[in-house]
Amino acid sequence: MLDKESIAKRIAREIKDGFYVNLGIGIPTLVANYIPRDIDVVLQSENGLLGMGPFPIAGEEDADTINAGKQTITMLPGSVIFDSAMSFGMIRAKKVNLTILGAMEVSENGDIANWKIPGKMVKGMGGAMDLVASAENIIVAMQHVNKAGESKLLPQCTLPLTGVGCVKKIVTELAVLDILPGGGFKLIERAPGVSIQQIKDATAGKLIIEGDVPEMVI
Repeated sequence: MLDKESIAKRIAREIKDGFYVNLGIGIPTLVANYIPRDIDVVLQSENGLLGMGPFPIAGEEDADTINAGKQTITMLPGSVIFDSAMSFGMIRAKKVNLTILGAMEVSENGDIANWKIPGKMVKGMGGAMDLVASAENIIVAMQHVNKAGESKLLPQCTLPLTGVGCVKKIVTELAVLDILPGGGFKLIERAPGVSIQQIKDATAGKLIIEGDVPEMVI
């Protein structure tokens, strides 16, 4: 099974040259550390940044330079800082090619729940609702099961929705899965050492398996 760093590393392989990419809070922020050196990518943060680099080396952090998750970041040559109104203008105008988000639940038809657990204190919805309403390509980085061992890939989400029918791909500690247009999690890759049966047992929603499923290359 993959750790969080390996999930981020696998997702980084989905980023193409010339992309503008928004990284959500949690596992998605780690993707910044694994952008291939041979492509030109601009990372966007909804608090008003273009041109984020990898996380800073310990001892070299600048507390005034943070991402949307309040983590200290580095900024690459040519990067810019601006207000959140301009940032959300970029998002709503569909200037971002790829959005990578964390999630608490995803349904088999691509619904996502990632902002609230009823009865628990939350800081707010952040930019996720604008991102899912505007983005045309959303990849989710998440754990396949919760701490109780229950699936987070469901027929229908049980938590309050962030967006409807918007997720295209999911990368978990067990697998890479596509959301099919008609609904269903199509298994694309297995994590190294993970069996098909393990993925079946961990997926409550409709799982579609066609032919031999290769192991991920990290």
